[in-house]
Amino acid sequence: MPTAAKSGQGASAALRFGRVAAMGTVAALILVAGVWASWGTAQHVMLTKGRESGTVEVTRCAEDTCTGPYTPLSQGSQRRDRVVIAHTAAVRKGRTYTVVVKPDSDEVVRSGPAGIVYAWVPLGGALLLASVVVAGGLRRARAAQVLAGTGVVLLTAAFLTM
Repeated sequence: MPTAAKSGQGASAALRFGRVAAMGTVAALILVAGVWASWGTAQHVMLTKGRESGTVEVTRCAEDTCTGPYTPLSQGSQRRDRVVIAHTAAVRKGRTYTVVVKPDSDEVVRSGPAGIVYAWVPLGGALLLASVVVAGGLRRARAAQVLAGTGVVLLTAAFLTM
C-alpha cells in the first residue's frame, strides 16, 4: 500500500504536469493565433511573385480605410482609378506608398520593408502576451525574456518604419 508521503508526491507531480501542459498549450495557442493574424497580410507582402505591385497616392481617408489612384509598377498590372488601403497610423492622406494588390480585389497592402514589418505586428503582440504566460505559468524566465525581447524588437521596428 502506498504511504501518504508517496501519494502526496505523486499528486504534486501530476498537478505540476497539468500546469505545464495547460500553460504550454495556452502559450502555443497565443503564438499560433499571432502567426495566423499576421499571415493574412504578410503573405501578400512577402510572396509577391505573380502579384500586381505599384503605388497608391492616398487622396481620401475615412475612419477605417483610405483610397486613391493606383499606378502599376509590375508587368501585367492594371491602372486603377481607386484602390482601398487600411487607414492606420502608417497611412496618411497626401502621401504615396508602394503597395501590392490583394488578388481579385481592389484592396492593397503596403509593400517593402515597412509593409513586411507592419504585417507581423500581431505576432509581436502575441509574443509579448505569450511571454507573460511562459514566465508566470511555466516559470521559464529566460524563455519569457526571449519571447518578450523578440516582441519588443518587432513592435519597435514597426513603429520606426512607419
